[in-house]
Amino acid sequence: MSDADAALHDALETVVARNPGQRLFRQAVHEVLESLAPVVKQHPEYVEGGILKRIIEPERVVSFRVPWVDDSGVIQVQRGFRIQFSSDLGPYKGGLRFHKSVDEDTLKFLGFEQVFKNALTGLGLGGGKGGSDFDPHGRSDGEVMRFCQSFMAELAHHIGADLDVPAGDIGVGAREIGYMYGQYRKVTGRNEAGVITGKGIGYGGSWARTEATGYGLVYYVREMLLETDFSLEGSRVVVSGSGNVALYAARKATQLGATVVACSDSSGYVVDERGLDLDLLADVKDVRRERLSVYAQERGDCEFVEGRPVWEVRCDIALPCATQNELDGDAARTLAANGCRLVAEGANMPCTEEAVEVIHEKGILFGPAKAANAGGVATSGLEMRQNAGRLQWDFERVDSELDRIMTNIYATTAATAEEYGMPGDLAAGANIAGFRRVADAMLAQGVI
Repeated sequence: MSDADAALHDALETVVARNPGQRLFRQAVHEVLESLAPVVKQHPEYVEGGILKRIIEPERVVSFRVPWVDDSGVIQVQRGFRIQFSSDLGPYKGGLRFHKSVDEDTLKFLGFEQVFKNALTGLGLGGGKGGSDFDPHGRSDGEVMRFCQSFMAELAHHIGADLDVPAGDIGVGAREIGYMYGQYRKVTGRNEAGVITGKGIGYGGSWARTEATGYGLVYYVREMLLETDFSLEGSRVVVSGSGNVALYAARKATQLGATVVACSDSSGYVVDERGLDLDLLADVKDVRRERLSVYAQERGDCEFVEGRPVWEVRCDIALPCATQNELDGDAARTLAANGCRLVAEGANMPCTEEAVEVIHEKGILFGPAKAANAGGVATSGLEMRQNAGRLQWDFERVDSELDRIMTNIYATTAATAEEYGMPGDLAAGANIAGFRRVADAMLAQGVI
């Protein structure tokens, strides 16, 4: 075994030994490390500098109690977290997730992924992630406000515009961001707009931030298709999820000539052969927060399928935009059998390792989340730039910058895969390109 192979093996064994039961984090680390053998062999300084040993350990893991009072006057207690994984390229940057599934494993996996995703944007951002096992669904505005204020009362001690800049994620939208930013101002006494992104337009937010992850995903897909014999125009697209990322991916794909025929939620999926009515979908899911069965009833002439995966719907392009490990090996085989030609990840690590293997075996084009999902954090970075200058760009400028960044990310991932003898393997290209940017910064800054 070469020194490079031994170092990679030791790093993975260390992750397994030090993080018992943390399946998602181990999966995320394994997915990156298995791509790195060629680059580590060419650059022995990464082994000598202990980069592999250091890059798998978060710089800081913050865990805290979040007490709050519900509308019945009962004291509730949640857990809050902030995983500050890497600041080698800039301040920690990554979302806050409020969901009952949130735990240290989930956030370490997300934080690790964020390090390399942020590196690919070229915006000078480190990587982190945070959140709580609080679920805002079904809670009143007052309950959400009291929770957010308690959460931020502690988190405020660990963040700052040049230290750590959170944003939204699952369960954290404009309402939650507003409450947290207000509490941050109260706790610190500072109008530090750049401390959190995803803010409302009226108090330091950026145009196109809501659309950014979904739009960025489709810009990346467009670039993937430039050298193929098909394009978005005329393609049949299936999207999983029906939240923010899924909705705006569907909107941009439709604008570029595709027909988005299906989407899903936790209850099942809907197939609308005419193409989804995106205004109705947004009203049902964003405004009324109803199930997709309501969309089907009101739309008419479409089918709601309860409790089944959306991947059984025939498509040319599949965009998993819901959550981690939602598309498994069997689903990938079904997609291949139904003629799917491209899968691009809009969520964080939505494809299992087996699914990715099947996708490659079947010759399906694959856009990895680290690259394809980077539009959200890219536009958060643009929001930070605007905040630093006390200015606000118009929608067209932000969207143009997003398009440019996603185009550059595709070019970088494709060129890196080619450079290391894996042409077309965008997952390897993303892992290596992101890793090299972080690793070179770590070497330059010494052992810290």
